[in-house]
Amino acid sequence: MSHEDFPTEKPAVVTCGLPYANGDLHIGHLRTYVGGDIYSRSLRTLGQKTAFVSGSDMHGTPVAVNAEKEGVTPEEFALRHHEKYEATFPRFNIEFDNYGHTHDETNTELTQEIVRTLEDEGYVYEKEIPVAYDPDADQWLPDRFVEGACPYCGAHARGDECDEGCGRHLEPGEIEDPTSTLTGNPAEYRERKHKFFAVSDLQDYLQEFIDRLEGTSNARNQPREWIEGELQDWCITRDMDWGIDYPGEEGDDLVLYVWVDAPIEYVSSTKQYTERVGADTFDWEAAWKDAGVSESDAGSEARRTESGGDIVHIIGRDIIQHHTVFWPAMLRGAGYVEPRAVMASGFITLNGKGFSTSRNRAVWADEYLDEGFHPDLLRYYLATNGGFQQDVDFSWSKFRDRVNSELVGTVGNFLYRSMLFAYRNFEGTPDAEVSEEVETRIEEAIDEFEAGINDYSVRKSGNAAVRLAQFGNEYIQRNEPWKLTDEDPEAAAQVIRDCVQIAKAIAVLFFPVAPGKMQALWEQLGEDGSVTDTGVDDAFEAPPATFGEPEALFEKIEAERVEELNEKLEARVAETESESDESDEDAEENMDADTDSDADIDFEPIADDRISFEEFQDLDLRVGEIVAAEGIDGADKLAKLTVDIGVEERQIVAGIKQLHDLDSLSGSKVIIVANLEQAELFGVESNGMLLAAGDEADLLTTHGDAVPGTKVQ
Repeated sequence: MSHEDFPTEKPAVVTCGLPYANGDLHIGHLRTYVGGDIYSRSLRTLGQKTAFVSGSDMHGTPVAVNAEKEGVTPEEFALRHHEKYEATFPRFNIEFDNYGHTHDETNTELTQEIVRTLEDEGYVYEKEIPVAYDPDADQWLPDRFVEGACPYCGAHARGDECDEGCGRHLEPGEIEDPTSTLTGNPAEYRERKHKFFAVSDLQDYLQEFIDRLEGTSNARNQPREWIEGELQDWCITRDMDWGIDYPGEEGDDLVLYVWVDAPIEYVSSTKQYTERVGADTFDWEAAWKDAGVSESDAGSEARRTESGGDIVHIIGRDIIQHHTVFWPAMLRGAGYVEPRAVMASGFITLNGKGFSTSRNRAVWADEYLDEGFHPDLLRYYLATNGGFQQDVDFSWSKFRDRVNSELVGTVGNFLYRSMLFAYRNFEGTPDAEVSEEVETRIEEAIDEFEAGINDYSVRKSGNAAVRLAQFGNEYIQRNEPWKLTDEDPEAAAQVIRDCVQIAKAIAVLFFPVAPGKMQALWEQLGEDGSVTDTGVDDAFEAPPATFGEPEALFEKIEAERVEELNEKLEARVAETESESDESDEDAEENMDADTDSDADIDFEPIADDRISFEEFQDLDLRVGEIVAAEGIDGADKLAKLTVDIGVEERQIVAGIKQLHDLDSLSGSKVIIVANLEQAELFGVESNGMLLAAGDEADLLTTHGDAVPGTKVQ
């Protein structure tokens, strides 16, 4: 792993969280896969040797449960979904170098090999633990076969995760008041021997690792709670028939926990890619194998020698813990390279509400394409509509606005008008040199593109080409070549030569976001081959001297079309809700997936009960300035803040520990409720309430420079 700016001399591997083979894909699921495809294409454009890999997650209890409901084997059930995913991704121009699945021979063998290595290195041990058991069904209850109360926050939780509360990973035997999902009866705990991975032995290493991890801030900050606290060892076996068998005779009746073999598929898929194309094209061992620590450091957690490649994981934020705690610990213990970066996305909402598969409130992947929309339009929307770690709302109206104003009005408008003028007046690229102004602007666009990749921002890298098109529109409008053709033909040729060069640069830089449309542009420019094979330097290469009459690359979406699409969505949701009990369905929502799924998040409805102005005036809202912030030991989400409110400093407890870099909050202006009754949270006194928006705790602040203590009216 290196921490040099991309491109580096090392091979890079870009991965996406494995889609769980348990349901259909909607456009909310596509965000990380589109992001991964754009990021890997961008790295190649910079000149980085890159493999883009993923696969379907085939194992786990949800597959077993749903296969039983359908009366088919888990393998048959999971393979059906895997094959559908494998066919769907290319339709959105998401082109993995290899897309495998966790149940294939490569991953089975590699998973067992890695587990044996962890055993040999002393990181695996056996102990007896309480495991939920259903006496009526005469069956052990792993993971989602049991539900109950979270032992940490008290929220309703499933057996392996507090999915409705604090989000913590739960070990077998931890869930309180266990209930069998098979019979609905109370479960009982019985002692059972299981295998454990000694994650706690690697705590010092993980604390160093998280400090050098790159990527989005949520992926770096959220895991610190576990890594810097009392790190628990991890039960890596389950009482099931469906999964990868624990290696060796001792594990004959156990399978490995799905979160053991799922991330190993990243390595397995890279290996399969090498087996197909040869090590000269891409060497999976050079990317994943670690030479380890230097001999002088043997037996310690000291600094590593430089080895291996640059591994970038692109995931949903609900699986950050797995990719920044368990996975790097496994890699370290087995002698593999740690991730260089983890990019964790926000969720996607639909018309301000969460996607709900049970209510059929979703824009399904197949449905989007069946409506006749080009995949690159959605790719652009998902990539550039907000930062990668922010939640993004999709609506047909917003989609139309972005397509019409930016793709049609900015990018498409510049490309069509400049190339049409070049064709009609010069039959292609005019015989002139590119001006210094335009050459400098293209260099700036390349710098913006490269900076976006090194900042792990697909939005920034994608917008580099759009900003270049904005410049192109301004440039052609400012120079008015249509007036110069008669008055000063050489000046007209110069302006259009510049514009054609800008068009070629856009093709190169916008290709990762819109590969289909930019290949069409490449061909309209008269270029040979594929824009896939270009690099940033090709943005300066002269386009062909002649090319044909261009066609518009993007078309406007009419308002009537949006109305039609909204009516279809509303009718479908209404029909589904009339056919089923919403409350029962929603209890099963939040996608039956162990990896990379979107939660069914609804914005809360506006309250019907109104309050009077006098009641509102009873709230004493004040501007405050954060003086200090620190996490509260033992609390997942809580932080202790010292806030200056002008007349005094207040201590306030807020649930922002995993969502903000606490060290960077000092000096931030915030809004607090100053006259809230004092409370004690986790043994810490809280004297006020911090105001923040949404699940990401977006802190409310002031537009101007209001001083601490200013009353909010």
